[in-house]
Amino acid sequence: MIAGLLGLAAPAAFAQQGRVAGPVAGYVFDGGARVVRPVLGIPGASVLGDPVDLDMGIARASVAPRLDSLLAVGTDGSFHIFNLNAGTAKESGVSGIAAAPERVAFSPTGSAAALYAGGKIQIVTGLPASPVAGSTFDLSSLLALPGGGHRQLAGAFAVSDDGGYLLVAEGAGVQLFGSGGSRQVLSTRNTAVTFLPGSHDAAVAGSGVTLLKDVGGAATAQVLADADPSLNFVGLAYSADGGRLYLASSQGVAAFDLASGTRTAIPCDCSPAGITGMGNLFRLNEVGQSPLWLLDANAATPRIVFVPVRSE
Repeated sequence: MIAGLLGLAAPAAFAQQGRVAGPVAGYVFDGGARVVRPVLGIPGASVLGDPVDLDMGIARASVAPRLDSLLAVGTDGSFHIFNLNAGTAKESGVSGIAAAPERVAFSPTGSAAALYAGGKIQIVTGLPASPVAGSTFDLSSLLALPGGGHRQLAGAFAVSDDGGYLLVAEGAGVQLFGSGGSRQVLSTRNTAVTFLPGSHDAAVAGSGVTLLKDVGGAATAQVLADADPSLNFVGLAYSADGGRLYLASSQGVAAFDLASGTRTAIPCDCSPAGITGMGNLFRLNEVGQSPLWLLDANAATPRIVFVPVRSE
């Protein structure tokens, strides 16, 4: 499966002083080195480049799906938002952020983000150009322990592109948060949630796959796939046009054509840890000691390719 994916040597490209030369497929946070690196080249012939210059040490970072903004937590615990443009990172000021996030979830296009910290989720809208700190939702009722106190959020969460709605999959259900308060919209154990780009429709995976139409209204549920106890779902993502839904599990990636209802398995010699939009690609794992796996959904036949481990 791996043979032939890399082709010839990757295109010569490099980063200096925060600028990137050559084609850039995306950006990834390298947790071992605590830097953000560009993925240089084209799908199937890519390498990890030198760090983007942020002029600060970072502990955590997340890059928006359209590669135009970056949210980072500094080694001193401070929170920062950067605009990304041609490999150059420029900080964009924002006030009103309650706490540096422990976890971040971007909306499908990256125009909004949900920041989790200390049992609460705060919404940021106006990305990338004019970030604004928005509503904060208290998850204490979901995270309360029987003997008192609260646990950390383990489940997935997703925010709509307009920042109006937040879905949290925790415990035995999916909770919806918005200006009108909160309510449960699905009462089955789930592990992955996502919104349709530019919409209040959503998808949930766990005990099967369910589509939720108009979560802020009727939240009508449509079962797309029945429960499969052999699969451990780790992520969901819509295609940019909303016509397909990609489901990552411990056994690989499946693509659902929402018009025809057909399901296609995409071969992979990998075990995805999630599925995250990265430009025209989807990232299936984090940078580490093993290759970085990417779903190239725009290829004539969707395929999964890899970026080799960077050798210093």
